[in-house]
Amino acid sequence: MAGSRANWKGYIKFGEVSCPVALYTAASSSERIAFNTLNRKTGNRVKREFIDSETGDPVEREDQVKGYEVENGQYVVLEPEEVAAAVPESNKTMNIEAFIPCSQIDTTYFDKPYYLAPDKMGTDAFVLLRDGMEQQGVAAIAQTVLFRRLRTVLIRVYGKGLIASTLNFDYEVRSSEKAFEDMPDLKIEGEMLELAEHIIGTKKGSFDASTFDDRYEAAVAELVKAKIEGRALPKKKAPVASKPGDLLQALRESAGIGAKQTKPKHTAANANANRGGRQKAAKPAAKSKQATATTRRAG
Repeated sequence: MAGSRANWKGYIKFGEVSCPVALYTAASSSERIAFNTLNRKTGNRVKREFIDSETGDPVEREDQVKGYEVENGQYVVLEPEEVAAAVPESNKTMNIEAFIPCSQIDTTYFDKPYYLAPDKMGTDAFVLLRDGMEQQGVAAIAQTVLFRRLRTVLIRVYGKGLIASTLNFDYEVRSSEKAFEDMPDLKIEGEMLELAEHIIGTKKGSFDASTFDDRYEAAVAELVKAKIEGRALPKKKAPVASKPGDLLQALRESAGIGAKQTKPKHTAANANANRGGRQKAAKPAAKSKQATATTRRAG
């Protein structure tokens, strides 16, 4: 990627084929509005300082070490060289262990995305891998040491290149069963479900990231501007959750249906009845045309 600095360089290997590649950050928070911490009295920036929790004395950087708490207030001290020795050695190679159908990807495990592009003379092998994965509709699972940690990486076809997403380990992802264990066993049906389906149908669209605005960033920027200009921003009302008793009326209003109106059900019986009514209405019209023709002949 021209003009961009690679976060990592190495090789990607599938079978006995390998090619040099480079990773580039795909998402960054550097453009977000950032704040500094100030001393309210002086307006000066404050510095972060590590303090001994018992003595209250400042601790210099060279006296700071890592520690793992084994009991309350009891720690195992780990020296910097010991921590460094525990870091797995990197051979700078992404070894593809398996190709999986894209439909099997669980996005809950996604961590950070990186663009994966060929580096130097690896274009032919890179394009071979990219096109082969696209033809088969698969993604690749690989492992490598990234930023001093052994990471599992999911590689997918993305535009003209590939995108590599680091994955959380299983122990890092919380159980969905625990998250939803308090969900009540409810079944919604009838008009409420029909109205919900109708509203969803009218809101169908396609994903376009450029249409989504960061409202927080915009609000903070407006707040900063207002403070500079010496004006106050109007307070916004927080949304109120719909009560169970008001849910049906809220659905009707969302669907553009009045309080006393109900959404007609399109069933086969109704359709047949409508067709029968139209046929009956057509017969008098045919008789009327026949009577008009007879009158003309008689004249």
